[in-house]
Amino acid sequence: MLLSLLPLLVQLVQCTAIFVPVQPPSYPLAVRNPYLNAWVPGDQVYNLPYTSAQFWNGVNLTWSVIARVNEQSYSLFGVPSLGPGVQAAVLEKAEYTATHSTFFLTAGEAFFVLDFLSPISPANLTRQSTSYSYLTVSASPNGGARPKVSVYTDMDNTWIGQFSTAVQLSWDWKLSADTSAFSVTPQGVDDFTEVNDIAQWGTAVYCGRPTGSMPLSLAVGEVNHIRADHAANGTLEGSSWDWVANSVMAYSQDMGTVTAPINTTFAIGYLRTPALYYDYQERSTYFEAACRDEGCGCTAVLDDFAAADAEARTLDAELTSRATAAGGSKYSDIVTLSARQAFGAMDITIPSLTLDTSNVMAFVKEISSDGNVNTIDVIYPMPPMLYVMAPNYIRMLLEPNMEYLATGAWPDNFPVHDIGSNYPNATGHNDGKAEYMPAETTGDLLTLACMYASATGDNYWFSRFASLFQTYADYLVAHGLHAAPQMSSDDSLGVIANQTGLGIKSAIALNAYGVMSGQSNYSDLGRAWAKTIYNDQLGTDAKQTHFTCIYGEDNSWGLQYNLFQDALLDLQTFPTEAYAMQTKYYRSVRMKAGLPLNSLVDWGKTDWMSFGAATAMASGVANEGVRDMFVNDIHAFISNGQNAVPFSDKFHVQQNGSFDAGKWDQYRNRPVVGGHFALLAMGGAGQF
Repeated sequence: MLLSLLPLLVQLVQCTAIFVPVQPPSYPLAVRNPYLNAWVPGDQVYNLPYTSAQFWNGVNLTWSVIARVNEQSYSLFGVPSLGPGVQAAVLEKAEYTATHSTFFLTAGEAFFVLDFLSPISPANLTRQSTSYSYLTVSASPNGGARPKVSVYTDMDNTWIGQFSTAVQLSWDWKLSADTSAFSVTPQGVDDFTEVNDIAQWGTAVYCGRPTGSMPLSLAVGEVNHIRADHAANGTLEGSSWDWVANSVMAYSQDMGTVTAPINTTFAIGYLRTPALYYDYQERSTYFEAACRDEGCGCTAVLDDFAAADAEARTLDAELTSRATAAGGSKYSDIVTLSARQAFGAMDITIPSLTLDTSNVMAFVKEISSDGNVNTIDVIYPMPPMLYVMAPNYIRMLLEPNMEYLATGAWPDNFPVHDIGSNYPNATGHNDGKAEYMPAETTGDLLTLACMYASATGDNYWFSRFASLFQTYADYLVAHGLHAAPQMSSDDSLGVIANQTGLGIKSAIALNAYGVMSGQSNYSDLGRAWAKTIYNDQLGTDAKQTHFTCIYGEDNSWGLQYNLFQDALLDLQTFPTEAYAMQTKYYRSVRMKAGLPLNSLVDWGKTDWMSFGAATAMASGVANEGVRDMFVNDIHAFISNGQNAVPFSDKFHVQQNGSFDAGKWDQYRNRPVVGGHFALLAMGGAGQF
């Protein structure tokens, strides 16, 4: 009977729930690194009491919250099958900021707030590198009631990628002072292995601590029995402690008689010790310098909650304000939804053997496309966010690549595409077999190095690898203007010669290298190439209305996002007239839902659209209309109700057979959404 009424229930809730600032494709819940990465689809939030959390790829994760109000139990989140006597709470409001996803529900005589916090604290490497996220449950009276409340929550072995029987895992419980740490670990698996993108060698942890002087009860056992115990008694005292099939680790917090808002906070984690394999050595998260086990970790992160939450709320407010000033409220909606996703694709690491906190490297997973480690053309669109919030992270991401290249193990005279085919194994490509896009990787690396130096004033890092950078600049001198058949980041073009985008990238990169090295002849050559491409029309159509996609093919065109770095760093490789020409052209080729990446496809990329919006606002090009066109199209994509995955950077902009305009395509949860900060970056580095 309940299932038959469910569609009606959802329809009624849809009429009343409020979404602030919009209803996104997916809400980040616990997003800290590639493996602690949990979401709830936006189209299921109406039905939050029944809806499961999901790993970024759509695999369901058990994480529930149930409240007992007086003697009635209400599901608040994550209970697909309610069980006897359990009712569903009613969603009133859902909200997201840069660091919080918050849901407001009524349940009988009580009102509840579920607040999911994943801190963004790039200046505090200990806090930023923790593999933990927070859930705070707040209870308050509904109207003039004085309800007696207890809050129940559980998690299980789905968080470690185990979905069947108990024989594949072991579980543990530690108590340190007043802090409880449940943990579950798979058995018989190899380090640094994944199944369905879920790490197999980690330990999932659930942390709890009593609220004030009120008791926190806990239990381990079969999920339906444990939940039934709480529904009947409002506590888990006397429940079983046996792990069997379909077991959960559960907490029940007595909130007492609620007359004013009262909170209880839990922390959920996924620990990998070691975290990553780089250059045949193990590396651990930076946080392990402070804590190496779940007991210490739970205590540390719960002790840090108040400070982390306060910092996060300050960041939320400042980012919203700055983004609104840079591009309007719709732009703010975009960047605040992007921040956790981009930071949550990274691991901040130190050597496992020494835990030397002076040896810090950042690694990023190419999530959902091919799982590579530190892919250079995936790092390339991320730095607008880092430039604004944490410029040192540009160096931290490039450091592993440069250290590997400095060993000489990579045999070519251009940078390697990535430093490992399968995250978290950063073992390089000593055989020289990696995705072949030499002009792309070389231009990206030189430009990113200049971006870091410009943002920080640090020239020492460049000098450490000066001979490598010289080699790569010389490679572009020989091969950059007329690039041989190869791939670029615009892989829809395939393997093709004379890509205009690669010529533009190479010209800007040579100029950037000249600025960094003080060798003006490289800058002069870069500007000369720009003159050839633009003024002499090697890379424009005959009427000079737009840059082509391929030299000499007047009807081809593309979103020339590489111009953004020239504008951001004020390198003046290309004249502002070139920006103006290209910006003006975009309106004429926009499709139903946005601008395609180029003339060969009917899908667009949100990161490159953001680069285009920022370039439109470069000095001398006061083109708010084109900026707003890009912002509005991206905003429409994330708020149109057609998508239910973590922020995809690729979507259809035209109806094409079974593909709807405004529908996501292929990619989800990629770190390239850091590129959405491009407009903010035009305001300068280190704004936070």
